Amino acid sequence: IIDLSTKESILLVPEQPEEYTKWCGKPHDHGWYESRFGVTLCAFTKDLHEILQKRKISQLYTLSGMNTDSGRTTSTTATFDQISEYKLDSESIYPILSECRVFKTPKGMKYIRRAMLVSSQAHVYVMRHAKPGISERQLEAMFGAWCEYFGGARHNAYTCICASGPNASILHYGHAGRPNDRFLKDGDILMLDMGGEYRGYATDITCAYPVNGEFTDDQRLIFEAVLSAQRAVLAAMKPGVLWPDMHRLAEKVILQHLDTARILHNGTIEEYIEANLGTVFMPHGLGHFIGLAVHDVGGFTAEHPRRTEPGICYLRTARVLQAGMLTSVEPGCYFIDDLLDKALADDKQGRFLNASVLRRFRGFGGVRLEDDVLVTPDGIENFTICPRTVNDIWAVMNG
Repeated sequence: IIDLSTKESILLVPEQPEEYTKWCGKPHDHGWYESRFGVTLCAFTKDLHEILQKRKISQLYTLSGMNTDSGRTTSTTATFDQISEYKLDSESIYPILSECRVFKTPKGMKYIRRAMLVSSQAHVYVMRHAKPGISERQLEAMFGAWCEYFGGARHNAYTCICASGPNASILHYGHAGRPNDRFLKDGDILMLDMGGEYRGYATDITCAYPVNGEFTDDQRLIFEAVLSAQRAVLAAMKPGVLWPDMHRLAEKVILQHLDTARILHNGTIEEYIEANLGTVFMPHGLGHFIGLAVHDVGGFTAEHPRRTEPGICYLRTARVLQAGMLTSVEPGCYFIDDLLDKALADDKQGRFLNASVLRRFRGFGGVRLEDDVLVTPDGIENFTICPRTVNDIWAVMNG
């Protein structure tokens, strides 16, 4: 409970039956909770009505609303016998708390920095130990073990995406139907999207590199296209910048590289953009807010609602960047057979696709690079400290 008139916080805990002690251990006293969580007062849930009466509270605001990104709803289900004696408002508080979560506090950033450091180190550990013959699942196990053993991060923020070879063209690989169960082969590209969670705060980091540590010409070409796109966005990010403009910038840089590689031909960059070819190779949004959820709340507002243009429609926020926002920056370039086949058959797009060169990239997979970035008054602070150049990756994997 937060008493809005006094700004005091009250933590309610259940009174544990004596029988529970042998299963769960002796319960902590109220002073332990007050010290541990920094609340004004701790009390038993059975005393809620009495506490509200003593504080002369007659209006209760309960949490109910929908995450505009995921569509998932949150609703307070807790109740107590005398709740009908109070005036209830279940609509006002959710948008207020969502907006609060968009802007990170100094204390929150302390935990986020820790989570980012541990997750980055875990990615480097996996990079050092990736090799042909082991399974994607072993990479997942390495990551989780490092985060917990060395960083105290007991849980992952989401299911690890450990995609090798052609699996790297599946954006959210690793789910129950495709559970990181392929064995790595020499020459594969790896795309590892993994993040630890610390004190409730999520991270979301993606690295991409060859299983054997040696980039082929084609792997280097696509990797550097994505890296160039990410660097362009990071250089342009600052307060006042519209996030959809950053998505367009990433698309443009990737298309320029694909044109240079002759994967695209017979047109200008502007014509490729007009034909929506960016959505063929990067069929997802540039990034999303991060915080207490890996895809955090607050991405869309009345002023900046979800947009419908091709490519932009994939974005999880359409807002203007402001200091205190924490967002992922995750451009990618993928060779997804279904999307390529549809584009080749499309009169508007097919004339710009070089089918003979594209054949080389069938089964390639894809590359995504994802950093977690705080918007500051002067620009950004990047919390991800993973190797990001071909030379740095080679040094880690062959050192």
